Amino acid sequence: MGPAASDGRDGYIAFVESHQHRLLRAAYLVCGNRHQAEDLLQDALLKLALRWPSVRDGDPAAYVRSILYRDAVSWWRRRRREWLSAQPPDRVSGDRDGALRLALHDALGQLPPRQRAVLVLRYYEDLTETSTAEVLGVTVGTVKSQCHAALRRLREVAPDLGRDDGLANGMEVTR
Repeated sequence: MGPAASDGRDGYIAFVESHQHRLLRAAYLVCGNRHQAEDLLQDALLKLALRWPSVRDGDPAAYVRSILYRDAVSWWRRRRREWLSAQPPDRVSGDRDGALRLALHDALGQLPPRQRAVLVLRYYEDLTETSTAEVLGVTVGTVKSQCHAALRRLREVAPDLGRDDGLANGMEVTR
C-alpha cells in the first residue's frame, strides 16, 4: 500500500477520533436511544469512509451530520414509531441541573422526528436556518415552521423548560 492510501486512512482515523463523541451525542439527541445512535453513527462513518477521498478536503463533519439526520428521519419513516429510552445515558453529567436535562430529553422524545431533528440542528449543532435546511433537504420555510411548531409543543409538554435561564446547551423555549 502506497503512502497516499496510508495518508487517506490516517486522515480518516484522525477525523473519527476527534469528532466521534460530539457526533454520537448529536445522534443520541436526535433518536433518544443510545444503541440506535451508535448504529446511526456507525453507518454514517462507514458512508464517510467510502467517500473520504472526495469529502476530506471539504467539511467532513457536516457531511456526517447530514447523513446522520437524513438516516434518522428515514428510519423513523420506515418504523413509524419512536424508541424512547427508559434510562438516562450511561454517562452521568456532573452538572447541577440534571433534572432539567432529563426534562429536555423527555420533552424531545415527545416530538415528531423532523421537529426533533430541526431543534437539534438549530440549537445543539448551532446551525443557521439555511444550513439546517440543506442538511435535512428541505426549504428554509419548512425549517422555520418545524422549529416554531417544535418549540410550541415543548412549551406544552414541559412548561418548566421555559424558565428564564433557558435550557441546557443554550436552547431557549421562551418567546
